[in-house]
Formats: sequence, structure tokens, C-alpha cells
Amino acid sequence: MKVTVLIPAYEPDIRLLDLIQQLNTLLNVSILVVDDGSGERYREIFQSVEACGCTVLRHDINRGKGRALKTGFLHLQETEVQGKVVCADSDGQHSPADIMKVVHALENHDHQLVLGSRRFSGKVPLRSRFGNAVTRGIFTLTTGTKIYDTQTGLRGYSASMLDFLCQIPGERFEYEMNMLLMAHKDGYAIVEEYIDTIYLDNNKSSHFRPLVDSFRVYLPILMFSASSVLSAILDFTLLFILQSLTDNLFLSVTTLCGEATD
Repeated sequence: MKVTVLIPAYEPDIRLLDLIQQLNTLLNVSILVVDDGSGERYREIFQSVEACGCTVLRHDINRGKGRALKTGFLHLQETEVQGKVVCADSDGQHSPADIMKVVHALENHDHQLVLGSRRFSGKVPLRSRFGNAVTRGIFTLTTGTKIYDTQTGLRGYSASMLDFLCQIPGERFEYEMNMLLMAHKDGYAIVEEYIDTIYLDNNKSSHFRPLVDSFRVYLPILMFSASSVLSAILDFTLLFILQSLTDNLFLSVTTLCGEATD
């Protein structure tokens, strides 16, 4: 099975090279790295990435993780890549063994979204543990779908899903939340494969900004919830009007249900 590993990278360190060197020992794996405007200081690292046989795409300025992922997806779509696509982070949070767990899960879940989900056991930064717990609860209440790790960057797809992935809105960290919401809405099943929880140096290398990026992540959920609430209010309003006009609750409910299915 042909596998492409897509890694968005912004100001990476030696851990990106370590991951690539380990992945290069695996058979039939291609690696695509997107330099999301890291700048001149990081040119040497990306030259080393290219020397390892990887394809490197570059943004002139930092455009955000969502845009970096979509740049990679568009490139794969244009080159008509086949097989499976696995996205992983550049900061050492995803081991080659866990990446391969997602690859093997894709063999049994074609045309589905496979998440490498962390259990958040062991030494996990408090902000990460709390943030994921809150997001998990809100996502479940909003969509009715329980996902243990909504923030994971380790995700796998069939190449046939590239068109869907390129159409998802969002340029930064909100892109991955929009992906889950659109997958739920468009009928793509979401499968979780549990992986190790790895936080190095208390996650100091993360470029996630707690206030600004948390707002970006939660906004799609709030918008999704608002549309559901407005739809419910409209349904109840129409039911009340029909009930007032017909004085027949059963007729009003059946009429409303009939209009909803047309």
C-alpha cells in the first residue's frame, strides 16, 4: 500500500529530521513537508529535509497550519497520488510506530477519517489536558458524536478524500476542527486509533497561542451550534403557527415533517 506522510512545519528543530530519518527506514513511504514561512534561519533544516529525499513545498510567509495542510493536499491532488495520506506534526509528538498504527487502521477503514487519538495519560501539561477535555465535551454536546481527541494532528485519509479535504474552510488551527464538523455533516465515519501521549519539554515547541487560537478552534463549534439552535427555533415556530391555524397537533406535526423531507 502506497503511503504519503504529510508534515506541516513552522520553525522546526532537529526532531523533524529525526522523524524523517526513522520514517525513511519504512518501505513504500513518501514524505511531503510544507515549510510554512519559517524564514531564512531555518533554511538549513529544510535543505537537510530535501537531502533525505523528501519533497518540500514553501510558503513565503507564515500562513497557518490549515493552509499548510491544504497546500500539501492540493499538491498531492495535482500529482494524482494514490493510496493513503497520513498527516503528522513536526515536533516529535507522533512516533513512527504510531504513524504506522494509523496506516494499518486505514487498511480496514477505506474512505474514512482515522484519528491517532491520545489518552492523555502520564505527564501532560495542564493546559493541554484541560483544553482537550473541554473541547471534547463541547464537540460531543454539539454533534452527538464522541471523539476522545479532537485536537490530534495525526490523521489518516484515503487519497480519494483529497477533494473533500481541500474544500474545508480555515487557514490556521481551526481547520482541523472544521474537518471533524464537516466529516460529521458529510457522512464520513471517524475512527480513532489510540496512540501514545508524547509531550516533549512541556510542549514548549508548540506554536499554539492559548487565547487567539483557542478562539479560532471554538468558533466553528459555536457557529455549528448556532445553526442547529436556529433551525430548532424555526421548526418550533412553524409548528406553533400550524397548530394555531389548524387546531390539530397531529396534522401540524405531519405537515412539518413532510416539508422537512421534501
